[in-house]
Amino acid sequence: MRLLLIHTDFIEYEAKKRTSMAEETDRLRDSQEEALAVFSAVEAVDEDDLPGVVEQALSEIGLVADKLSVENIVIYPYAHLSSDLSRPDAAVWALKAMEEGLREMGFSVKRAPFGWYKSFKISCKGHPLSELSKTIVPSEEGAKKEKKEITHEFFVLTPDGARHDAAAFMDDSPFGCLLKKELGEATPAGGEPIHVELMRSKELVDYEPVSDVGHLRWLPKGKLVRDLLADYVLGLVLPYGATPVETPVMYDLGDQAIFEHADKFGERQYRFKSGNRNMMLRFAACFGMFSIMRDMHISPNSLPMKMYELSTYSFRHEQKGEVIGLKRLRAFTMPDMHSLCTDMPEALSCFEEQLSMGWKTGEDFGTKLVGVFRCTRDFWDEYAEWVKKIVADSGVPILIEILSDRVHYWVAKVDLAAIDGQGRPIENPTVQIDVESSERFDIKYHLDGEEVHPPILHCSPTGSVERVICAILENTARQEIPHLPTWLSPVQVRVIPVAERHLPAAEAVGGRLRDACIRADVDDRDESVGKKVRDAGMDWVPFVVVIGDAEKDSGTLTVTVRSKSKPNKPHKETMTEDVLIDEIRDETAGMPFRPLYTPAKLSKKARYI
Repeated sequence: MRLLLIHTDFIEYEAKKRTSMAEETDRLRDSQEEALAVFSAVEAVDEDDLPGVVEQALSEIGLVADKLSVENIVIYPYAHLSSDLSRPDAAVWALKAMEEGLREMGFSVKRAPFGWYKSFKISCKGHPLSELSKTIVPSEEGAKKEKKEITHEFFVLTPDGARHDAAAFMDDSPFGCLLKKELGEATPAGGEPIHVELMRSKELVDYEPVSDVGHLRWLPKGKLVRDLLADYVLGLVLPYGATPVETPVMYDLGDQAIFEHADKFGERQYRFKSGNRNMMLRFAACFGMFSIMRDMHISPNSLPMKMYELSTYSFRHEQKGEVIGLKRLRAFTMPDMHSLCTDMPEALSCFEEQLSMGWKTGEDFGTKLVGVFRCTRDFWDEYAEWVKKIVADSGVPILIEILSDRVHYWVAKVDLAAIDGQGRPIENPTVQIDVESSERFDIKYHLDGEEVHPPILHCSPTGSVERVICAILENTARQEIPHLPTWLSPVQVRVIPVAERHLPAAEAVGGRLRDACIRADVDDRDESVGKKVRDAGMDWVPFVVVIGDAEKDSGTLTVTVRSKSKPNKPHKETMTEDVLIDEIRDETAGMPFRPLYTPAKLSKKARYI
């Protein structure tokens, strides 16, 4: 089958005269605006496997339509694409099957009649993806984009260097859950992830009904958590030598390197027209950073050079039905670091450092991470001992996936994931060795008079900020008393006066705690102490201080410590302000701090949900 795919402003046709093989139809004329026109010729060779050819055609058309964000498709029989056409009945069957298949995929489809002489008018948009031709043949060799069949080998490496059958690890542990997903074992669909209810009930994040699906509104407490995580990553990469930059969120597909890099990325993209330029919204910070590197004068003495951006926002046009909560979004915040390395040995050294950084983030967030390392067969054959070393350094089993050939820009990568409350992975930190982009973007240095296009590491030390919060919230399902790490808690101390006469003392304590860089508020509402304590529990406040006559007179505090409490058994301690301050400082040592984003008095706090 021959296909000519044209992205159109409009297409219109009119059937003028029927041939002896004309299809019966009452739709002799039609038009469609903003459509992908699919000019099609079914060939004689296609008759060997018409269903298989149609299936391949649907895949190709769907892929292009998704990249163009097109919902309307017009199938137009066009015999001029081939000199070896199929029988008319076979062609009509294939065209009808394509029409039905595209409708089942969710597209709005029109089909011009077969076997008629037709006039047509068309306006082509004129960008790099606006005119594409495809040839499909009924054999395995005619697979998607004529790529070689890629085989995958899986096994588990343990820190002692031993190789194991992955099936031996497929249990209900976090690592076992990762293996089940990676090896395609069916898992129960479950229901809505736990974090979705929590993100709303704790007034962190909510859906935005007047935006596109997968774009969220961040409420004050959620905004605070998000900002603290951004501060955390910056504090991680700056000492490592990364230099922060900020780059645009949209790029011109007329730039060949931009177009090729975007086309290599398998996920759906936001593409649009700006004036006469065809643009896309970035899905990572690669485009802007590579553009900066391309324009730089790079000396080998300055390598490895690490560049960092908090990519707010990056965009992926995920399918509507797959977008949910904080786990899968169309707009997300990605801490993104790219390291330009002198050569492969230096890239491997930086990879080790950045993988270690990824493991550390799981410890700091209180979320257990599990990992899979992926590489090509050639990479494994050359660097198997190095892979065993990074597994040994990690101290945990890692799933190994070996691809028979390179598919993407990377030859090796590691993906670390947390596991949600339903046993499903949440992909977070990643490190990748890119051997392709420096040549595509002409990023180079000179050595002994020769141009060198060096390897580039892609690293997100945490994964997207949204997924980090998702993992932290999902992790609370495993806790007897759910709580956030103290350094991330929107309110770290809640001070509760027993009666109105104790309010001045409570406000004084709250003020001194805030002066000590602790997020403390005061529940000054006209409610019972019991209700105030319960509300503090609902807000997951780590330390709840109740001040009555005894505390006011003695100068000591009665403190409920959430992390030490059990269900229906709150853990209470008597301590001075200084001891409370020291305990919170110990728990938050080395972590970033921001002040309250909500009022210091609960009576002034708004309700958002």
